[in-house]
Amino acid sequence: MGFKCGIVGLPNVGKSTLFNALTNTAAAAAANYPFCTIDPNVGEVPVPDPRLDTLAQLAGSATKIETRLSFVDIAGLVRGASQGEGLGNQFLANIREVDAIVHVLRCFEDDDITHVDGRVDPVADAETVETELMLADMESLEKRRPNLERRIRGQDKDAKAELALVERCLAVLADGEPARAVEPADEEEARLLRQLQLLTTKPILYVCNVEEAAAAEGNAHAAAVAAMAAAKGAGSVIISAAIEAEIAQMDSAEEKAEFLGDMGLDEPGLDRIIRAGYELLHLITFFTVGPKEARAWTVPAGAKAPQAAGVIHTDFEKGFIRAETTAFDDYVAHGGETGAKDAGRMRLEGKEYVVADGDVMHFRFAN
Repeated sequence: MGFKCGIVGLPNVGKSTLFNALTNTAAAAAANYPFCTIDPNVGEVPVPDPRLDTLAQLAGSATKIETRLSFVDIAGLVRGASQGEGLGNQFLANIREVDAIVHVLRCFEDDDITHVDGRVDPVADAETVETELMLADMESLEKRRPNLERRIRGQDKDAKAELALVERCLAVLADGEPARAVEPADEEEARLLRQLQLLTTKPILYVCNVEEAAAAEGNAHAAAVAAMAAAKGAGSVIISAAIEAEIAQMDSAEEKAEFLGDMGLDEPGLDRIIRAGYELLHLITFFTVGPKEARAWTVPAGAKAPQAAGVIHTDFEKGFIRAETTAFDDYVAHGGETGAKDAGRMRLEGKEYVVADGDVMHFRFAN
């Protein structure tokens, strides 16, 4: 089960520098001119979770395996992308393939790095990108109309419901609001909305790329972005891509910790982005623990026990019988699996059990 966050933004805001730091590679060319990243680069990164360290230590696990999240570095967008300007068509096609948007905004002043519009205004930059995405959505919806109208004339009841939803989305977009402002009336309408694959229904996280001196507290630009994000019901994170790039090149944890301390930071900004991306997608983590390995696994919030078993292996879901389940806090409080079991804190859960974040699980299944 793969989950992808697309890193987007105008040219020269630090997208590729951030991506390189995230994946600890130089796979994406970081150059000071537009469109240096033409094909999207995909990198998988481990999701930092100190609970896994605790579980591995308690169980004496030989190895530990983090769950992972994919980030896609997408070529820079410019005004007019919805009409094919720059690499617009390719940008829009690539962004349709991701589950959430990580929008990097330039929140630093630097005369040596050109801005595509000749000024630093991250809120305006965010509006430029969102406007292009809304225009692309409107064009996509308008193209659907003729076919839906033909189907309605042919007495297709499903087409009538879909056209009504298309009209609602168009009205919202025409008012300058993204399609995520459309509230589905029920699960069927939510399904139809997902089928439309609108760009502006994707959840969004704003990343404020600030100068090194502002990495700990942010600056006026970052504060403006935070206010904008709050008004939109979105999240925002402050990072310095330059600092993250330096940390990514360091070999030892001690060296990284010392460097972060000198910068007044508790943790790398990348860790905050990864966790925020994870939350943005409404994902949770469950664990499997044993002497060979302690491992974290990802499922969507609301997933039931058989779905969780299926993430490990499809046969586990098909033959699911029960899940031996212990809450993380109980596992730790009682010193591991045996202690939790003796204390009556291990539960046998069936097919309707909704997995909770932090559950330590062992699945019983029929071959």
